[in-house]
Amino acid sequence: MYVIREAMPQDWPGIWTIFHDVVARGDTYAFAPDTDEAEAKCLWLDIPRATYVALEGEVVVGTYYLKTNQLGAGSHVCNAGYMVREDQRGRGLGRALCAHSLDVARTFGYHAMQFNFVARTNVGAVKLWRDMGFEIAGVLPEAFNHPQKGYVDAFVMYRLLAAG
Repeated sequence: MYVIREAMPQDWPGIWTIFHDVVARGDTYAFAPDTDEAEAKCLWLDIPRATYVALEGEVVVGTYYLKTNQLGAGSHVCNAGYMVREDQRGRGLGRALCAHSLDVARTFGYHAMQFNFVARTNVGAVKLWRDMGFEIAGVLPEAFNHPQKGYVDAFVMYRLLAAG
């Protein structure tokens, strides 16, 4: 059973462990695989409007952030990023984090959520986001440089946040 709550300063070591593991593989996020801890903290905690963690007991096993995707006339659309500790994958935590983020986004007054850059090769994420109501709004040909597969397409995925 997971508890999802807003991140607190003492959660950073657990977030950093997950962030470092996910980003170092280079196969899902566009962040540089050698992103250092200070830059990661800025990207995951300082820039976003809010960051949340999933806890199993007292241990951080997943995390997500929410931020406004664009300024001005696009500020009603938010963006989110999710990471789950490797040993927790396949247990429904990504789905729980996404569902939680959709509720938080509605509470914040956002009208829609957009994922800007989902690698086509991240098959599990693409399936999950589609299951959660996101549609592929655009394809960016060969936009993601996968460490094993080379240049692969990236998707822009989008959904309105009407209740449900």
